[in-house]
Amino acid sequence: ERPFCCPSCRKSFNCNSCLITHWHIHTGERPYRCPQYGKSFIGRLSCSHLHQQIYTGERPFCCPSCRKSFNCNSCLITHWHIHTGERPYRCPQYGKSFIVSSALTKH
Repeated sequence: ERPFCCPSCRKSFNCNSCLITHWHIHTGERPYRCPQYGKSFIGRLSCSHLHQQIYTGERPFCCPSCRKSFNCNSCLITHWHIHTGERPYRCPQYGKSFIVSSALTKH
């Protein structure tokens, strides 16, 4: 069950704190600031782990096909579509498919 619903886009969440973090996308608020580098983030997790990976150069997610590495799993999954040929984002009006959702949005 996902009882917490965003009033702006209607996306739902299973916890209120997830909704609050999501809401920052709509407001543009970035309340979490890295004390070391000064960069701001919408959520605590973004500020901690991924941010540290960026600055340390850590890239723990490795493509089993070409060995290219990434700092986040979602980046690896998107990259993997290049190898599989999968294009999961399909335009319902024209039928054209894309590897990344942003390409569909741009289309």
